[in-house]
Amino acid sequence: MTVFKLSSPNAPFMCLHFFLFLLWASTVVAASSQELQPLLKLKSAIQDSNPSLFASWVSARSVCDFTGVTCNSDNSVIGIELSNRGLTGTLPFDSICQLQSLQRLSLGFNSLSGTVSADLDNCTKLQYLDLGNNNFNGSFPDISSLKNLKYMYLNMSGFTGTFPWNSLKTMTGLLVLSVGDNQFDKTPFPHEILGLDNLYWLYMSNCSISGSIPPEIGNLTELIDLELADNYLTGKIPAEISRLKNLWQLELYDNNLNGTIPTGFRNLTNLQFFDASSNSLGGDLSELRFLTKLLSLELYNNGLSGGVPAEFGEFQNLVNLSLYSNNLNGSLPQKLGSWAEFIYIDVSTNNLSGPIPPDMCKRGTMKKLLILQNNFSGEIPATYVNCTTLTRFRVSQNSLSGVVPSGIWGLPNANIIDIAENELEGPITSDIANAKSLAQLWASQNKLSGNLPPEISNASSLGSIDLSGNQFSGDIQENFGGLEQLTSLHLERNRLSGNIPDSLSSCLRLSDLNLAYNFLSGEIPASLGSLPTLNSLNLSNNQLSGQIPATLSSLRLSLLDLSYNRLTGAIPVSLYVEAQNGSFAGNNGLCSSNVTYFRPCSSPSRDVRTFIICFIVGFAVLVALIAFYMFFKRREQKDDVHSLKGDYSWDMKSYHVLSFTEDEILDSIKQENLIGKGGSGNVYKVSLKDGKELAVKHIWNFSPLNRSRTGPGTPMLSKLGSSRCREFDSEVRTLSSIRHVNVVKLYCSITSEDSSLLVYEYLPNGSLWDRLHTCNKLGLHWQTRFEIAHGAAKGLEYLHHGCEKPIIHRDVKSSNILLDEFLKPRIADFGLAKIVQASGGRDSTCVIAGTHGYIAPEYGYTSKVNEKSDVYSFGVVLMELVSGKRAIEPEFGGNRDIVGWVLSKLKNKESVLSIVDATIPESLKSEAIKVLKIAILCTARQPELRPTMRSVVQMLEDADPCKLVGVVIAGNNSGQKKGSLLD
Repeated sequence: MTVFKLSSPNAPFMCLHFFLFLLWASTVVAASSQELQPLLKLKSAIQDSNPSLFASWVSARSVCDFTGVTCNSDNSVIGIELSNRGLTGTLPFDSICQLQSLQRLSLGFNSLSGTVSADLDNCTKLQYLDLGNNNFNGSFPDISSLKNLKYMYLNMSGFTGTFPWNSLKTMTGLLVLSVGDNQFDKTPFPHEILGLDNLYWLYMSNCSISGSIPPEIGNLTELIDLELADNYLTGKIPAEISRLKNLWQLELYDNNLNGTIPTGFRNLTNLQFFDASSNSLGGDLSELRFLTKLLSLELYNNGLSGGVPAEFGEFQNLVNLSLYSNNLNGSLPQKLGSWAEFIYIDVSTNNLSGPIPPDMCKRGTMKKLLILQNNFSGEIPATYVNCTTLTRFRVSQNSLSGVVPSGIWGLPNANIIDIAENELEGPITSDIANAKSLAQLWASQNKLSGNLPPEISNASSLGSIDLSGNQFSGDIQENFGGLEQLTSLHLERNRLSGNIPDSLSSCLRLSDLNLAYNFLSGEIPASLGSLPTLNSLNLSNNQLSGQIPATLSSLRLSLLDLSYNRLTGAIPVSLYVEAQNGSFAGNNGLCSSNVTYFRPCSSPSRDVRTFIICFIVGFAVLVALIAFYMFFKRREQKDDVHSLKGDYSWDMKSYHVLSFTEDEILDSIKQENLIGKGGSGNVYKVSLKDGKELAVKHIWNFSPLNRSRTGPGTPMLSKLGSSRCREFDSEVRTLSSIRHVNVVKLYCSITSEDSSLLVYEYLPNGSLWDRLHTCNKLGLHWQTRFEIAHGAAKGLEYLHHGCEKPIIHRDVKSSNILLDEFLKPRIADFGLAKIVQASGGRDSTCVIAGTHGYIAPEYGYTSKVNEKSDVYSFGVVLMELVSGKRAIEPEFGGNRDIVGWVLSKLKNKESVLSIVDATIPESLKSEAIKVLKIAILCTARQPELRPTMRSVVQMLEDADPCKLVGVVIAGNNSGQKKGSLLD
């Protein structure tokens, strides 16, 4: 140990050093103490969300030892790094900015909330600010004092209001500006940004920027990343953008840009990621043929034309190519994708032709091959048999021919194999046993043949099979019963024979079974009636025999068609409604004493006494039978109203100026004009001499029994007849007073003593249900769906708010929304409507009506309904439009309907996006989510929480998610959205 003595010659110097050390130590202690209090206030505000993180803040000897805190050589705090730590709470910026040397504040990827106060402007030495990916609210403050700022990350943080763009004028050294994914007020492109010459990263996607992209954007020559996607930008892509030669990524998708890809774009030779999808760009792709470094090119949903440049086949880095929904023609370069580890291609919905490039999976990495809805020809290249990475193989709606390579059926990771609507031949081979991930197998409308392989049961994930419209023969394998996930089985229009396998009853998820137009024989398995979720059963046009199983009565079917078979025996009483709808037509062996069109069932006497009794009352029975016969004869004349004109007078009431006569309508009510049947009557299509088309609903006002008792002159209404009269009166009373473009037009009514006719406008595109849930779905793009939703909402708004007395429809559903030749919607079928009697103080009706899946939950505890019940039902329709699913689907599980299913999905971004119909383009899914939010509001369990239809119309017109229900849908940091129209 060294001892210093005053007598030492160096003593004065030693004392001086010791004094300076004490002075420095006291300064450090003072500084550390001064910075401790702001840090402790920060800890107090957020520590509850992560106590272990702040343990060191208690035991540390100095603030510089605190976890996440950094100091400089003077022990002054210069950095706080607490990003991605699961933190919650409100930040005390007044305390944080007391740290006078603070240069770095990184708190991104947490769940911090509250507002960012103006005190942030006091952190004048900040160079790095990251508050991104949090849950703040309110506007972001003016931070003009932060002149040293170089990095600013505010993306996806919940900010609203007007962003202080003027603050940027002082930040001339800014290198990174990331403010995207915030719902700022709509504003033109901020010119303050154009002066930031050092900027190399600009992320402004989804922050409400409008107007055109200024040509001065070309002055930011240091930019390597420019993201302006998902805004309201209009006009052309400025040619000056070609001056940004350092650009590595350019994102312009989901805007309203038009024009062509500008001349000079070829100069962006460092560009690797380019996405300008979902705009209105035209022209061709010729400017892109020089961009040899491209890894990902996405230009789908535009109006691009011309061919795919041959140079694309030589791009050695290209792994993603998405050009669907354009007007491209010609063939694809045959070397396309053969150089790099290609991942996916989607060129669907174009006019491309020629062969499929054979080597896109040459590197064994391809996951998605989507080329449907084109004119590709030739065979499916055998090279794709070895592409075991494929998850989606979709080549439908082309002109492909030849035998399907056997290995295609057994792609081990494919969850969709879609080869429908081609000219393909050959069998489904036993390779399908290897398709362990296959969920959808769509091969309809081809020339496939042979027997259905028993190995199909090994593809245990199969949920949907459509092999209709082929030449398959032989039996339906019992093995189908092993497909436990099967929900839809379509084998119609083939050459199948043998019995319907009883094992199908093991497919407990099966909701849609169609075996029509085959040569099936034997009896209908009674076990089908045990399927808990079966919703549609079509066994028509076969050779089935035996009786209709009574077990079918337990099913809740939206479609039952057993017509044109060889069925015999009595129609079960519980299926009388289906019988009236034509479900059993063409089965001459069926009988019923209560259903029109069928011969009465006779019960032979079992003993002499019965015979004697029958003989005694024979005359009376004979009279009754003659009366029945005359009635049935009339109905067997296919409701030919013209034949009744001699017996009855007809009363015609017009509600519009008519261009036709009563006789023109009556003469057209014939079997060949029948287009539909329902519980309320038959519907006929009437074509007038002037070319105009009408739809006529024919309603009988009485039951056969009452007619036979009272004679033709004095009909006595039965319960059934009186119900239909009430229905007729209700519909006429409602429709005759309505004048709205989105409500079906009633031209006139024609009535007699036993018949009533309603003459409507004819809507050639059927119902929304037909378009959404059948093969007519093609052409129902998102924009069309949105317009249907908006139009139908306006129709209901008129009924609720535009009539003298509010009209409650009470059966709003997709099948009651009809579509004209332009797919414009009309609200129809007012058989259940009721005009609210405002004068009597009543605001509801008390008759339970509606359709399962659309009925509001208040029916469970009250029979009273009002306009909010219609709002609920309309919310269900919106969910159908967004998801493409029916109100009741087996996949929902248990007794859950679409509303419960949607609510169960509101967990995270991926789960919410999975609700959206896969046929809706990825770029438009955010728009679909906006409508989904409106649907969620409409289907609130408490009626008082639902909006009015007037509010629904306004919300649809605004389509502004920040005004709607708080469904949190997170996004990724970069704002990129990758995907496919049919993904």
